This record gives sequence, structure tokens and C-alpha cells, in this order.
Amino acid sequence: MPSPEIFYSEKLQFHKEQQTKFKRQLAVSGILRLIMFVAFLCVFYFLLTSWGTLFKVASLITILGFISLVRHGLYVKEQLNWSDQMVFINNNELNVLRNLPNAFENGARFSEKDGYDSDLDIFGSNSLYHLLNRTSTSHGAEYLAGLLKHPLLDMAEILLQQDAIRTFAQQRDIRQSITAHGLLNGEENGNLQTIYDWLKFPAVLSENRWIRVIRYLLPGSILLCLLYYLISDNYFPVIIGIFINWIVIGLYARYINKQHLLLSKKQAILDQYAGILQIFSTVNASESTLLKNLAVESIDAGRSVSKLSKLAGLFDQRMNLLVNLFLNSFFLYDIQCMIALEKWKSKHVNRFQKWIDVVGHIECINSFSSFHFNNPLFVFPHPIQGQAALSATALAHPLIHPVERVTNDIHSGHAEKILLITGSNMSGKTTFLRTVGVNILLAQCGSPVCATAFTFTPMNILSSIRVNDSLQEHTSYFMAELQRLQLIIHELKTGIPALVLVDEILKGTNSEDKNYGSESFIKKLLVYNCICLFATHDLSLGNLEVVLGGKLKNYCFESSLQNNDLFFDYRLGVGIAKNKNASFLMKKMGII
Repeated sequence: MPSPEIFYSEKLQFHKEQQTKFKRQLAVSGILRLIMFVAFLCVFYFLLTSWGTLFKVASLITILGFISLVRHGLYVKEQLNWSDQMVFINNNELNVLRNLPNAFENGARFSEKDGYDSDLDIFGSNSLYHLLNRTSTSHGAEYLAGLLKHPLLDMAEILLQQDAIRTFAQQRDIRQSITAHGLLNGEENGNLQTIYDWLKFPAVLSENRWIRVIRYLLPGSILLCLLYYLISDNYFPVIIGIFINWIVIGLYARYINKQHLLLSKKQAILDQYAGILQIFSTVNASESTLLKNLAVESIDAGRSVSKLSKLAGLFDQRMNLLVNLFLNSFFLYDIQCMIALEKWKSKHVNRFQKWIDVVGHIECINSFSSFHFNNPLFVFPHPIQGQAALSATALAHPLIHPVERVTNDIHSGHAEKILLITGSNMSGKTTFLRTVGVNILLAQCGSPVCATAFTFTPMNILSSIRVNDSLQEHTSYFMAELQRLQLIIHELKTGIPALVLVDEILKGTNSEDKNYGSESFIKKLLVYNCICLFATHDLSLGNLEVVLGGKLKNYCFESSLQNNDLFFDYRLGVGIAKNKNASFLMKKMGII
């Protein structure tokens, strides 16, 4: 199998050639349409002056030719739009592989100021969400964000998700087709809300026996009146029939207009969702139970949502004045559309939300599958049950470019519950905490992780790394930090296994108080079912390794002087940090 870069490069080249071909065809089609239209005008002019059979035939041929060229032009334009999206997708994937920003949404709107999503840079520019996101619908974006905020804690669910991602990652063409189709139609956030509102309305016309009779009776009567008019030249019955039709429509006009307001211009978004479902229904699920279930659901869902899309499109035709006047006058068009929509609603109202959730789940799996395909050396972690534990080999941060990554090993849990990490500024302590946190989060989303081996207990992620004060809430930095620590203890009391990430706490107090508070907090953590990475500059806390009898172990990140400059190797070592860099840097910068 070709590497991701080769695959995307070949796809990009192919679709660029398709782009060029369709642009050329579109230009030729436009010229031919113009020629055909001019020919029609010429033939029509001669037809007005001479009613010869030849001009009648020529007029018919030119108008049919013009219509055929218009349809061909629309087809070519659709193919060109498809090629445009495929060029965008493959070019974007190449950019991501080259460490350039992903062109999809960065998820900043999902960010919260507190919690691990802020500490671990889960949302926003250059975030984990930004790296993963390949969604085109608001429900896909929300599903992905929801999983990153509330990852899976059940081992069976994690394994099902892993199987789905592993299987779907290899189906490259289907994955790209899903993304391209979603992008073709586009969507503004909240576009489906009015459809949800429409689903809440009770059926009015389809439940009315009188309406169900006259929807056929009146149009049938008018057709008979038209036939009578052709025989007798008496059009008065036709006028009466049309008048009665408009009375019936007028009785329900307010209801119909309100319903149309909720469904107006929804065909594109419904096509978007239906198309994603229909494409995914062709997936090769192999042994993946999750993909099988989603594929089965997608078959009926795609067909049904597509039908709703067509009905919504037909309903929109009432905005065309000529269509409205003619079809309502003779066939009660508004009534017919409304009854068809109500019947669809009665049949599918209880399943629509599930179908939309399926689209979100599909797009979420698609995003992780692209991540897996782009990073073939990442491994799927092995979840285990029991006490909080983590063991990883060659662990690194997935947001750091492969050329710049420095890997480290970590083994914690059971006896060794707390890793006390010391080191100078910029040595890599905080990055290591984020590396562990982000990979645990990926693991609990069923995703591969940036490591060569990874075993873990599904855990809550609790962190105090980036704490913010708030002028509006009258909260100082120190109090905000204490509230974060209080929340950590509160969550640990639930008994759910947890990963606790703490970076330099109690910065807002004196050193003696800070030392006592930090030591007491560490001892308190030992009571709970958790493992903790505790980064600090307070070297005296390293004495706890002896006091706590192996439950805490000292690790460090060191710096060194090379050619009168600081060098960081970002390697996690055993023991307490010995080197300091603050005074050296201050001297070098002329501060002291």
C-alpha cells in the first residue's frame, strides 16, 4: 500500500486533470448552447414568416438540442464541483502531513476556560480537534467535540471504536467521497433546527378524512370540467372548480405557510445528510460490529432522508408564481405536498434524530480514520480493567512534527502512583504532561496513539495546568487554582480511575506554605484510584520518594550548557533535576 503522501499526491494530480477536463467541457458546452440558441431564434423567425414543415422540424430540433446542452452543462458543472472538492481534500491532507494548518474548522467554539480541554489544547488553532477534524456538518463537528470532551470509559466500547477506525481507515475512496459530498452542499450551524420544530407539529391535513377525499375529488372534477370544455366550449365549470380549489387552500393557508417557513430551503442540507448516509451504506464493514450497525441504519436512513429532501424541494416550488398558480388551481398542489410531508413525518418522526446522530458518528469515525491513515506508525492502545495504570513506550505528542518529536517512556500504576517531575524552565515538563494527557484522550476515543506500545486503564482526565483568573467573576488566580484542585478531589471521590495532571500548583503563596500545601495534596492523592504526574520547581518535594515508600518516584528533565548556550534534550530521566537555567539566561540577556 502506498504511503499517505504518495496516495494524496496521486489523487491530487488525478483530480487536477479532471478539473482541467471539465472546465474545458464547460466552456465548449457554453459556446454550443449559444450557437444552438441563435440557431433556434433564426429558425423561429423563418417559422413565423413561413409555416413550412422543414422549419417546424428545425425549430423542434434546435429547442431540443438547446435543452440537452443545458442539461449536459449542469452535469459537467456538478462533475467540476466534485473535482474541486477532491482537489481541496487531497491538497489539505498533504498540507497536514507537512505540518501546515488543517483547513477544516479548529473547534474554538467548543472550548471552555476550565478543564482539561483548555489545559491540553483540545480546541482552537493548532489543537487536537484541529488536527483531527474532517467533518462537514454541524452534527459531525458536535459529535467529534463531544467525544473529545467526554471520551469512552467502557473497555468494550473503546475496542468497538478501534475496530471501526482500523477497518474504515483503509477504505480511502469512500472516506473521501463522504467528505466531498458533505462539502459540496455545505451547512450553516443550526440549519436543521427548524426541521426539528416542524417535526413537533401535529399532522393536520393527513388526519382529516374530508381533506383526504377532496384532494383526489376536486382535481378529478376539474379534469372532467376541462374535458367538458373541450367538447362544449363552456369554461364556466372549470372556473367554478378553480375557485373551489382556492377556497380549500385558503382555509389552510396560514398553517401551510407556517410549515413552509420551517422547511423552506432545506433541500441542500437534507441532501448533504442523505448523501453521507447513502455513501456510507456501501462500506465494507468486515468484522467491525460498529460499522455493520451504522451501515444497516444508514440504508434506511439515507433513503428516508433523501425522500424528505425531495418533498422539501417540491414544496419549495410553491414559491414559483407560475407553478403556484397553475398547480394549485388545478391540483391543490400545496395540499398534496403538505399531506405527503405529514405522512413522512408520521412514519419517521421518532427515528429522525437517531439518523442525524448516525451522520455525526460517521463523520467522527471518518475523522479518526483519516488520522489513523495519515499516521500508520501510531499504535492502537491496549485497554485493561482495574486500578488506574499506564504503560507507554516511545510516547510523543501527536501535534509535534515527526522530525521534531522526542519520545519518552512512562510506566505508572499499582505501586508507583505519582511521578514527581522536576526540571528547569523550558525543559519539557509541561509538554510531557500534555503528551500523556492527549494520548490518553486519543486512546479513550478508540484512536491510535503516538507511541510504539501503549497499555492503559480507561480513566477520567483531571488537570490543573493552565489556570485563569476572572475579573467578571471576581476570582483571583490563586482562588481559581484552589477551585480547580477542589474539583479534582471531588471527582476522585467518585472512585472512577483517573489520570491527574498537575503543573506547579500554589504559585500565589510563599514558598513554605506552597511546599506544605503541595506535599499535603500529593499525600491526599494516594488515597484515591488514580495516577498523577506532578510537575514542580520545588526540589524539596523529591524527599517524598523515601517518605512514601515507592508510591512516588522522582523524574526530571535536565538542561545542559553547550558552546555557551542552553541545550534541552527533552528526555525524561530518573531522579531530581540538578541544573538551573534562570540565572544563566538572565546574565546572558543582560538582566543581571
